Amino acid sequence: MAKARTVYRCTECGSEAPKWQGRCDACGEWNTLVEEIVAPKVAASSGAARRMGGSRTLAEGGSVAFTPRLRDVRGSNAERWATGIEEFDFVLGGGIVPGSMILIGGEPGIGKSTLLLQVAARLQAAGHATLYASGEESALQVKLRADRLGDNSGDVTLLSETNLETVLATSAAAAPAVLIVDSIQTVFTADLEGAPGNVGQVRECAARLMRYAKESGTTVFAVGHVTKGGGIAGPKTLEHIVDTVLYFEGESTLDHRILRATKNRFGSVDEIGVFRMTEQGLEPVANPSELFMGDRASHASGSAVTALLEGTRPVLVEIQALAAKAGFGTPQRVATGFDGRRLALLLAVLDKRAGLSFAQLDVFLNVVGGMRLVEPAGDLAVAAALSSSVYDKALPPDAIFIGEVGLGGEVRSVSQADRRVAEAANMGMKRVYLAERGIPRRLSRDLEIVGVRTIQDLLRRVFA
Repeated sequence: MAKARTVYRCTECGSEAPKWQGRCDACGEWNTLVEEIVAPKVAASSGAARRMGGSRTLAEGGSVAFTPRLRDVRGSNAERWATGIEEFDFVLGGGIVPGSMILIGGEPGIGKSTLLLQVAARLQAAGHATLYASGEESALQVKLRADRLGDNSGDVTLLSETNLETVLATSAAAAPAVLIVDSIQTVFTADLEGAPGNVGQVRECAARLMRYAKESGTTVFAVGHVTKGGGIAGPKTLEHIVDTVLYFEGESTLDHRILRATKNRFGSVDEIGVFRMTEQGLEPVANPSELFMGDRASHASGSAVTALLEGTRPVLVEIQALAAKAGFGTPQRVATGFDGRRLALLLAVLDKRAGLSFAQLDVFLNVVGGMRLVEPAGDLAVAAALSSSVYDKALPPDAIFIGEVGLGGEVRSVSQADRRVAEAANMGMKRVYLAERGIPRRLSRDLEIVGVRTIQDLLRRVFA
């Protein structure tokens, strides 16, 4: 078969070049030329439009286009496939959608292959044929992992191959319900000259896998590595091509992992699933709040609890702060799991509005459990933890702090406070500090609600 014609296109301005060169002649940018296949022009097929009941309209040049009305579009709503791993199904929005493409990214050794091998075993046991294409490990290495996990994965079809054409041909012949490609950076197409893993190869292989998933109805899982910055390696268009993007997060020193959905065409985004890494693989954690709060020292100063909203799930997390006398030079500002600029803002508000000076103090802030505090609903807990460390007085162990802090020192209400408060009640909390204007209407009888207007009001009520 003749090799497809390729060109080198600039990712910045879109200009074409017949061969690779370091600098784009059109825009002057360096290292932006990427090899792409020039697809031949094919006349549009009218079969799909006829099946949808479309009407015919005359387009420019005499060609005929079919434009169906929405009420005339016919199809079937296929049911989702449940894997039996509750946290995984929850992050996907209720299960796997047939014919979709799902990208799972994460650092090396985080557990991506382990999770997908468990998913493959569950799907195979449920009657959904699965083909596992491994481009990084040999068949023996995959079998050793399967034996260690203990799942009944012996019936999963295994293919050790990196050539994309071979993977697609094998999948077309076997007609599996699920195809797992581990990983997208190791497969390559012979139509491009670039090495596996470069921008052109990754984008073209992902586009062909996506096209295969839509045409055949096979669900495709693709594993992606991450860069030093934490993003999935390869072009950003890789995440735009697929239907769902999942990130596997976690500290190497901790035994739990967090699966986060950053894009999902069939469910809500920012949902998280929590797993615990064991010798038998990844086990779902039914109550993440209990996991993150299990080792809390309730009588230590600088510790506060807040309720995050990860997608639709409220999760209680502990925030630890330590303010100590600076040993030398400019005081340090170290934050783990929290935006450093947001920390500087809260320190300025506490200094200006509450009279707590941190000019001669080193400040260390940590969100326990490897969680990331992104939404402003945790501002009040951060301010309470910092104040507790300065005063060296422990906060009430059964108290939770929910609210956003403004530049004027005012405490603002946050969204879905009722769900956060309900989760606090389920975890045995007795007192909730939140914005006075954001007190939920439906409250548990066992909870004491303390409405605060400003930072000064909070410090007066807590440390009086």
